[in-house]
Amino acid sequence: MYLPAAIVEGESYIGLRSLNDRLGIGTSWDPKTRETTLTGRGRTMQLSPASGYRLNGERLYASPAYVQAGSTFVPLRFVLESFGYRIGYDAPTKTVSIAPIAENKLTWQSEQITHEASKLSLTVSYPVLSGMENEEAQAKINAKLKSEAERYAATGRQTIEKAAKDNADAEKSNPGMEIPPVAFEGIYTIANNEAGLLSLYMDYYVYTGGAHGGTQRVPYTFDLKTGDLLSLKDVAGGSADYVSIINRAIQTQIKERKLDLLTPFKSIEADRPFFLRHGVLVIYFEQYEYTPYAAGMPEFAVPLSAFE
Repeated sequence: MYLPAAIVEGESYIGLRSLNDRLGIGTSWDPKTRETTLTGRGRTMQLSPASGYRLNGERLYASPAYVQAGSTFVPLRFVLESFGYRIGYDAPTKTVSIAPIAENKLTWQSEQITHEASKLSLTVSYPVLSGMENEEAQAKINAKLKSEAERYAATGRQTIEKAAKDNADAEKSNPGMEIPPVAFEGIYTIANNEAGLLSLYMDYYVYTGGAHGGTQRVPYTFDLKTGDLLSLKDVAGGSADYVSIINRAIQTQIKERKLDLLTPFKSIEADRPFFLRHGVLVIYFEQYEYTPYAAGMPEFAVPLSAFE
C-alpha cells in the first residue's frame, strides 16, 4: 500500500484521514478535550497537544502532531509502527509503503505504580497481557513483568526520597536556592510481537537535580509457548559465533554513522542485553557507556538472518 506523506524537518508525517480511509484505523475527535483517539489491531492511542501520546494507557514520547489547512498530521513511522505496521519510504517519488505485520494473538493494557510527595513523584508503568492461547505462560509473563516493575519502583523510590531530602537540606543551607522536584519514571515499549516471541523494554528515567536526569533501559524477550525469558544466544539460534557476528555489525555501523566514542568498542558480553524488532536483533549502548549523553542510547540492528 502506498500513501502520500508530508516531510517536516526531515520526518515523514501522515494525515489522520489517510489512516482512517486507507488502513481502517478508526479516528475520533473530542472537541472538549481536544483529544484524538485512534483504534485498530487491538490498540487504542490517544493524542492531544496537552498530554502527548498514550498507547493502551501507556505514555509515549514522539514528535508532536500538527494541524495544516484543518487536517491533523502525525509522525508516520511512530504511529504506524505502534499499530503493528512495517514502513518503507521511496525518496524519489516521496511515497511511503505500508504493510501489516503478522502478530501474535495477544493484547495488553497498562498498570501503574505511583507515589507522590512534596517535590517528589514516581510513576512506573508496565504491561498486563491478555488473550494469549497459553494462559499458564501468560500468567508467568505477567507475574515477571509486575515483579520487575515493583522492584525497580522500590529502588527508584529510595533514590528520589534520599535526593529530595538532600535537596531540601541544601535549600535550607542556601537561602534563595530552589532545586526542581525530583522524579522517577518507568515507561515500556512493545518492540516485537511476532512468530511466538514477545520483546519489550523498560526505560527508567531518574532526575535527582542538576542539568538533566539519566535513563536505564531494561529489555525482556519471552517465548510465548513457555513464558520463559530468552537469552541473546537463544535468539541468535544457538549460533556458536553469534558474538563475533554482532561485533562485526556494530563495528561497521559505528564507522558508517561516524559515531564519536568516549572509549573504543571491542566486544559485547555474551549475555548482552538486547531486544527484537521486526526481523532484527537490536543491541544498544547505555548512556555514557561508549558515547556522550547527547547521543542518547545508540542502537545497532543485526538481521536475524545473519545467524542462519
